[in-house]
Amino acid sequence: MKHLALLLRALPLLFLISFGTLLQANGIAPFAGTYSGETSFETNGETQRRDLSTTIIPTDEGFVLSWTSVTYKSDGRTKEAKYTIEFVPSPREGIYGSAMKVNVFGKRQPLDPLNGEPFVWTRIAGDTFSTYSLFITESGEYEMQEYHRKLVQGGLELTFRRLRDGQIQREIEAFLAREE
Repeated sequence: MKHLALLLRALPLLFLISFGTLLQANGIAPFAGTYSGETSFETNGETQRRDLSTTIIPTDEGFVLSWTSVTYKSDGRTKEAKYTIEFVPSPREGIYGSAMKVNVFGKRQPLDPLNGEPFVWTRIAGDTFSTYSLFITESGEYEMQEYHRKLVQGGLELTFRRLRDGQIQREIEAFLAREE
């Protein structure tokens, strides 16, 4: 009987822990999948076309975000950039920290922006999945990249911004269609 009483007192706690984990998992679940699209934008008086893709895969601890950007230059050259980053929940609801390196104790953690590495995190707020990347330049100024992926019918609306010391350097918008 004593064990039953302890179990009954522990059930609400177990429910809250399970429910919290479920909520965290559901935070990423609507965004999970593979998306692709293309866009055109003007830079230095030249129109460039860019192919874009994003893949979001839930994991036991958080999720893995991968994205690729292929830029087509007017002279026929192409430039491809690929990134894959694992994210884990932070103590703050809806905010995930990057787990880009392993410390001496085997714990995954973010990179160090003071050593010229990007500091990356993600926030999920409603129907928008935002990824931020902060760089500290050699001169001590900062560059920020923002990727806002908003759930819309059939995929994601992507808004990319690159800022340097608070000034927008580039803004690109695109629709990424869900491939699954």
